Amino acid sequence: MTVPTFCRLIAPALLALLTACGGGSGDTNQATNLSSTNSAAPSATTPGTGTGSTGDTAPPATTPATPAPPVVTVPPPSQALRLTQKEASRFLGRATFGPNMAAIDQLAASDAASWFTQQFSAPQTLHRKYIDTLLATQAAGGAKVSPTGFYESFWQQGMRGDDQLRQRVAFALSEIFVVSTQNETVWPQVRGVASYYDMLGQNAFGNFRDLLEGVALHPMMGIYLSHLRNQKESATRTPDENFAREVMQLFTIGLVQLNADGSVKLAGGKPIDTYGRDDVAGLARVFTGWSWAGPDQSSSRFNGGVPDPDRDWKPMQNYPAFHSSGEKQFLGQSLSGATSGEADLKVALDTLFNHPNAGPFFGRQLIQRLVTSNPSPAYIARVSAAFANNGKGVRGDMQAVIRAVLLDPEALAPAGTTLRTGKLREPLLRLASWMRAFDAKAASGRYRIYYLETPMYGLGQSPLNAPSVFNFFRPSYVPPNSALASAGLSAPELQITAEPSVTGYLNFMQDTISSGVGESLEVKPDYTQELALAADAPALLDRIDLLLMHGTMSARLRGRLLTAVNSIAIPTGASATAAQVATAKSNRVKLAIFLTMASSDYLVQK
Repeated sequence: MTVPTFCRLIAPALLALLTACGGGSGDTNQATNLSSTNSAAPSATTPGTGTGSTGDTAPPATTPATPAPPVVTVPPPSQALRLTQKEASRFLGRATFGPNMAAIDQLAASDAASWFTQQFSAPQTLHRKYIDTLLATQAAGGAKVSPTGFYESFWQQGMRGDDQLRQRVAFALSEIFVVSTQNETVWPQVRGVASYYDMLGQNAFGNFRDLLEGVALHPMMGIYLSHLRNQKESATRTPDENFAREVMQLFTIGLVQLNADGSVKLAGGKPIDTYGRDDVAGLARVFTGWSWAGPDQSSSRFNGGVPDPDRDWKPMQNYPAFHSSGEKQFLGQSLSGATSGEADLKVALDTLFNHPNAGPFFGRQLIQRLVTSNPSPAYIARVSAAFANNGKGVRGDMQAVIRAVLLDPEALAPAGTTLRTGKLREPLLRLASWMRAFDAKAASGRYRIYYLETPMYGLGQSPLNAPSVFNFFRPSYVPPNSALASAGLSAPELQITAEPSVTGYLNFMQDTISSGVGESLEVKPDYTQELALAADAPALLDRIDLLLMHGTMSARLRGRLLTAVNSIAIPTGASATAAQVATAKSNRVKLAIFLTMASSDYLVQK
């Protein structure tokens, strides 16, 4: 299954939607509309009352077989890979929120190993500090801080931050370890939400075990999956099982046992379940007694009274009076009631971390978020091996895993030759790539880009705003009755792709490319370099191709864009005014960018 084949399979669905919405990759009737003013931004709406609860029934109890450890074959971290400009753009399109010319030139002049070293050592800027600054301004009589403050910090750091790899990996992790502001209790916790994202970024380059503990003990996850203030069993109460179920099903080991290459283990021709109902119940007891951080462990503090001023971001603490003193059996472990809540948690997280499924389960999802929807078993196995051993006997080294994902031979192979490569770009990442490519920024320095989640008026997607703990889309989503389904391929992002969202995306990007984005359209692009090439359509398209499509623009699309761009005549002669020439050049640039970003060639990341 080659790249063109995957593109051909996904293209009919995209083209059908584009056609139904009046869009397409070769239309020229947008030329006269690109200089129009943006429509008004949608008014603020209160998020829904979505919850992290899944309602799924756990698989039946089984006796798992003991899997063999994966073969350790880790690519050397010092690999001095040199990249051309096009290869650098493609690499940065996966490893960052999008390339710009400075980043492309810098990487092409260096090597991948040096780039990773620089990125892994780049300091992190905390989103919570940004929120604290806004709160200090509010306390001094300034504007009131709303929950949308996190969005400001997200876009500012994502677009301007030097630690682009951390920014991109943190976003990927936020779609695996999901906390959502659609939960009405999470939504107003702006410092807490910011700190949850900080925690993902802090652990992005550390160890998976620490990341797992950070997720489990963060109060926003405690609210979202309801294990904050979870109490021990009694004659009339059983512990809440929400987090216990999801930490296995979605965060670490999945529903069925896997080989190191991600393939499903079978017994008698049927998949082997990773856990059963009793495992969920036993693990739920581990996650009792955890609640808000503070200087004491009183009942009042456990229940939310006498709040510590930093409880919204400090890790939860255990309250022995509310922690289960009963036996806890799960995944082959048996804990007596004599152990502490902290000791029980350590055993539980160590068990999940060391489970043979952890490497292939997490590795496949990280590949899907960064590189391709359908990694081959060999690709998954190589990433799983890096998870199992970083080459120095360390399990769960996130830096080794990230290197393995981005430097795998399948990831680096030229477009058109890699097996099963391709993924639909998420709407949020399309906007990010435009902002990065054309240096979009606000004169005020604030990125007040809110309420993108409405499909008809925005992108159908905002950071940390998934509709459920299952993210915006499922990792194994297959469009029903499609060529992809017939070929046995997944396309997760197609789960949020339909006529309303495609219409919204086209309208949103047309206005954004023309006039800017955010409150008062204050985040403006800088098309200076593109305007200088406007009279030379081939050169203009070469630049846009490199920035947005990494040099993969097809001859068919290029021909259509050349025709469209050249249809806008640049006035000449004595009667031509400077304003007329400037308008024509501006429309050429905006049309070329819009039609590129509306094309199925662009929408499918190769």
